[in-house]
Amino acid sequence: MRHASLLALLAGTAVLAACSNEPADTAETPDTEALVESGPDAAVTDVAEGPVAPDLTILAEVINADWRDADRERDQWRNPQETLEFFEVDPSGTIVEIWPGGGWYTDIIAPWVNANGGQYVAAHFDPESDSQYRQRSRASFDAHVADTAVFGNVMTVSFNSDTQLALEAGSVDTVLTFRNIHNWMSRGFTERAFADFHTVLRPGGVLGVVEHRLPSTREQDPGAPSGYVQQAYVIALAEEAGFEFVGASEINANPADTADHPLGVWTLPPVRRSPPADSELAADFDRDAYDAIGESDRMTLLFRKPAASE
Repeated sequence: MRHASLLALLAGTAVLAACSNEPADTAETPDTEALVESGPDAAVTDVAEGPVAPDLTILAEVINADWRDADRERDQWRNPQETLEFFEVDPSGTIVEIWPGGGWYTDIIAPWVNANGGQYVAAHFDPESDSQYRQRSRASFDAHVADTAVFGNVMTVSFNSDTQLALEAGSVDTVLTFRNIHNWMSRGFTERAFADFHTVLRPGGVLGVVEHRLPSTREQDPGAPSGYVQQAYVIALAEEAGFEFVGASEINANPADTADHPLGVWTLPPVRRSPPADSELAADFDRDAYDAIGESDRMTLLFRKPAASE
């Protein structure tokens, strides 16, 4: 099981941490050589040091935790610590991640938030969706976060084109979305999505956005079929919803990405989509060249819901 090694490390402390939502106390580690007295003669006994459980209140330790070993290769492209710090995420608050997919960021945010006394909320697909893919995706995610020793009590709500974000107005500190806006554009509910985020955020709450970036010199297709979106377009969408633009970061930029690939952004890793061998595109298609580019060039944007007095 993916989290088995973590549970071994947290034996004796994980239950307390999960129940109290507070960081578990760690007993002092005994010296490797301890004197044990037995009657008049004293014997020297070797006491082995066990592995130290990660301090999940610290973001860097969560990112380096062993349950992320299979996902760590993508950190160079996704820069989770720098991104979450830029988004000013307070792990003691209520943090909503929109469409978390299989849980790549969930494996970082949920344990960190839980250890700091906050609440992680996943806005995922509707389990009753007409799409079997979405049903499977939601079921897989729910099973993934069922390990409360790691994730705490994850709250999962539905969010899609015909289901608004069902959270109390003004109840959320942070909303985060990673590479989702092009999907909402293709389904025609981008404006409503931003309006939902504005509604559920408290005054002063923040919205963090990462998205594949289309160069400003290229025309923006309203349906974003390539998966790329202009940065200015995203800023305009957020401002129209009532957000103020705080700033942009180049944390997740990739200058090698020209954003003009034959199969859109999905030509690049990690999807690595290739044309059928018998298609016209296949004749000149160089898989190695696209792999060498790496993952997409991405904008990283921070917005804030104005305080009530503003």
